[in-house]
Amino acid sequence: MKSAPAACCLALLLLSSAASADSYDDFLFAVRFNDSAKLQTLLARGMDANAVEALRGETALMIALREKSFKVRDLLLQLPELKLEARATNGDTALMLAAFLGDSDSVAKLIAAGAEVNQVGWTALHYAAASGNPETIAVLLEHAAYIDTESPNKTTPLMMAVRSGKNAAVELLIDEGADLYLKNDRGMTALDFALENERKDLILLLKNRLAAKPN
Repeated sequence: MKSAPAACCLALLLLSSAASADSYDDFLFAVRFNDSAKLQTLLARGMDANAVEALRGETALMIALREKSFKVRDLLLQLPELKLEARATNGDTALMLAAFLGDSDSVAKLIAAGAEVNQVGWTALHYAAASGNPETIAVLLEHAAYIDTESPNKTTPLMMAVRSGKNAAVELLIDEGADLYLKNDRGMTALDFALENERKDLILLLKNRLAAKPN
């Protein structure tokens, strides 16, 4: 049988845990539904701005980007303790997620806040190319994103855009100087990706550009 002090301590611990769970649920609700006032109150009470949710391992900032909670995004970006380079379970950063979503405004704001543009491995430019938003690609290039950056399997942003059939993104990357002759670790060029995925318009475009720009 537990002593009275021990039982009291256990009860307080359970109450504290329940309160913490409620605070975390309130935190996620505020982030998802763009309630910056509620979020500010929770942060003032000590809620961790870098807390992650269990499903994807995403931070509050990532959730705000995914849910288009832009008032919350702006509030979080003002916090000096915010970890901009935190990674979700899949390895993505907030900048990579914003790039994949084609959210050019968030990409620009994240970079202004100090997000790293040129990372080792998969980058925001790869993701922007795959999703195909020329404006997002342009924002990244304006902030010195390396146009021929290679993923771990040596895939370039141009290859990603070709594989996804994003014609406008392909044209922009080529116009900005993307190397048409680079190969991934399977020995495939951007043209090979177009052929493999039967991207007829891009096959013609790439052949014409290759003819005009021999190696």
